[in-house]
Amino acid sequence: MKADEGNIVVGLDIGTTKVVAMVGEQAENNKIRILGYGHTVSFGVQRGTVINIVKASEAIREAVEIAEKNTNVDIRSVYVGIAGQHIQSYRQRGSSIRSNPDAVITKQEIRDLQKSMFNSQTNPGERIIHVIPQTFTLDRHQNLMESDIIGMVGTNLEANYHIVTAQEEAVNLIQRSVEKAGLELAGFVLEPMVSAMSVLNDDEKQAGVVLVDIGGGTTDVAVFQDSVIWHTGVIAFAGNAITDDIQDTCKVLPLQAERLKVQYGAALPSEESNNLYVTTSSVTGRAPREISVKNLIEIIKARMEEILTAVQWEIEESGCKNMLGGVVLTGGGSKMKFLPQLTDYVIGRESRLGAPTRYLSEDSPAELSDPIFATAIGLVMFGLYREAELAEEEALRQQEREVRMAEVEAARQEEEAAAQAAAEKAAAEAQPEEKEEKPKRKLFDWTQTTKEMLVKWVKDVDEDDELN
Repeated sequence: MKADEGNIVVGLDIGTTKVVAMVGEQAENNKIRILGYGHTVSFGVQRGTVINIVKASEAIREAVEIAEKNTNVDIRSVYVGIAGQHIQSYRQRGSSIRSNPDAVITKQEIRDLQKSMFNSQTNPGERIIHVIPQTFTLDRHQNLMESDIIGMVGTNLEANYHIVTAQEEAVNLIQRSVEKAGLELAGFVLEPMVSAMSVLNDDEKQAGVVLVDIGGGTTDVAVFQDSVIWHTGVIAFAGNAITDDIQDTCKVLPLQAERLKVQYGAALPSEESNNLYVTTSSVTGRAPREISVKNLIEIIKARMEEILTAVQWEIEESGCKNMLGGVVLTGGGSKMKFLPQLTDYVIGRESRLGAPTRYLSEDSPAELSDPIFATAIGLVMFGLYREAELAEEEALRQQEREVRMAEVEAARQEEEAAAQAAAEKAAAEAQPEEKEEKPKRKLFDWTQTTKEMLVKWVKDVDEDDELN
């Protein structure tokens, strides 16, 4: 089966440490069904940005081939997540003076205004990848949501948008890697936005919540308020920075540092870790090294505090104050032991671990509850939403075409009727008018009548003479 048949969508998460190709389709009750996935080690990517097209494309191809084998789906196009230090965001206002103030505002009109914002001026070398509507204003009515403004009437339509940009070079490198792997790019999607789709619930987004996706190369942040994105940010260090710190401080090899982090790491010390030591092998020919787990945790804690402090700065930049939903942690780095407790302390808000299972059908693979799959699952959700949106837009365009065709046909028939009436009038005017001839008095008629009367008189006179 082809990926574009049966409403099947493929999400491709090209991370710093892993590449995941996730295959899914729409299920009942507004859930999605994951048919299978491919997961492999990432190469050629550094801090969320492709730096080697050949290596990245090989990793992509491997993950896609595994997904095709596991799902029996021929994958042709993919929705790709994008992140990295080059991602920037800002708020911008758009406006439109409506030509017909008495006409109700439609969803298509809102979409048209949103699309026009993609033409906004950007810094050289940047491209707008997302225009996310926040609040609307219509004449004197302010702070309206999209669901509020559809159906209203007015003249001056304005909206606040969250604009997300990416560097052209970074975008092109991802696109070339995907195409070199033999795939078609269906679209770019900001990774923290799709991670939020898979782990946050509607109540959290309404109340205000911070999504923190701690990956290998970057930590992505998305701030929600009143069910819309108010702010996004990318922090330039994450799980790999912790591994590097362990390697440099403990004087071990990279693989050993990663193993120490995963097996013995924690964000806060405990009584058990204070007196625990780990022996790890050293370079060939040298004696093994003994490492204090207490010191290991202090290394991890210092870097995690730095990451969470940067998250707090992003929250302050958003301008959002009352966020009752707290902080939701996801991504591979979120699995660090005691991280929610450290987050509560540093950021001062209640936190929880976000697993991407909320919107999955029961027959989806059980291992997908791992937070490392949050972005890939979110990409599938976004892809299904986008495909439905495109189908709706096409249906609206088809309806508009039919209305225009009906209007054109009615106008044509009206023109034909008018032309025919004009032709008949012109033809009638071109013929000479036939005047009714009055009967002419014929003198000979009177002459003939007089003659007959004279003959009759003469005859009568003769008859009288004979009688006399």
